[in-house]
Amino acid sequence: MAGAPDGRESICYSAGAVRVCRPLEQRRRGRVSMVVEGGRGMALTEAELGELDGGTRLRESPTAKIATEQLGKVFQARNGRVVALREVDLVIPDGQFCCIVGPSGCGKTTLLRILAGLEEHTDGRLKLTHADPTKPLNSMVFQEQSIFPWMTVESNVGYGLKMRRVGGRQRREIVEYYVDKVGLAAFRRAYPHQLSGGMKQRVSVARAFANDPEILLMDEPFAALDEQNKNLLQEELLKIWEESKKTVVFITHSIDEALVLGDRVLVMTASPGTLKADIPVEFPRPRQVYELKASPAFGELAYNVWSQLRDEVMRARDEEAVRP
Repeated sequence: MAGAPDGRESICYSAGAVRVCRPLEQRRRGRVSMVVEGGRGMALTEAELGELDGGTRLRESPTAKIATEQLGKVFQARNGRVVALREVDLVIPDGQFCCIVGPSGCGKTTLLRILAGLEEHTDGRLKLTHADPTKPLNSMVFQEQSIFPWMTVESNVGYGLKMRRVGGRQRREIVEYYVDKVGLAAFRRAYPHQLSGGMKQRVSVARAFANDPEILLMDEPFAALDEQNKNLLQEELLKIWEESKKTVVFITHSIDEALVLGDRVLVMTASPGTLKADIPVEFPRPRQVYELKASPAFGELAYNVWSQLRDEVMRARDEEAVRP
């Protein structure tokens, strides 16, 4: 993860097995870098670092929260190398709600896991700006249910705050606020086995926002829900996001969902995944799900996204059919 321990803005470089992460202010002052290679630490001067990555530098934007350049990921499998991502160039400004769509197996989740620090990229560069060291850099909401079955709703929502040692009174106030926001006030002392699937995902969303991260990463969090619950949760997510305007990266297979939620939709190619199209979503906010879907402009934009995505879906299907 491209974040310095003290929360300063950091930059990462990768070249083969070599990965560099350090505060940008050190680079500007020409200080020595620490490189991790095969678990060993070694020192490089600025000139040596320039030789390491060919003298190139990640494009810096003063408003970018997330930036990648030529980002790639290769997995080593028994039958050889699997290229999951290739040459991903991406800049996401602070406060943007960015949705990513693509065919199955194109590397969407791999990209999200790299942003979360759960996977390491093998090529290219990644920069994540951590502005406030008192807050976590990111929180992730998974597709599968990830709340703790032995904890109540309020304990699940407050778990991240407890790990950060937020005081009891403040923690209770934050938990109460977000439990109420997602409509679970009557179930605050219920356990997960007493909740429906939609309720469990509401707990996950509340927990992520309660932890107050700078970046919220969401991996198809509503995919398993029925249409009614999905629309309700989309509206609840939009209302909470409108208050905080956090940077969000949201993975989905649904074009409609991407257009309802996002400021922007990125279309990925079939595997190995890279970015094919970057489509702005300029519908005014706040948004109402059904009212927005009923507009002719929504249908036109949905067709535009599908026209970019269709060939990739067909190519992914054809490749899957011939795969041994």
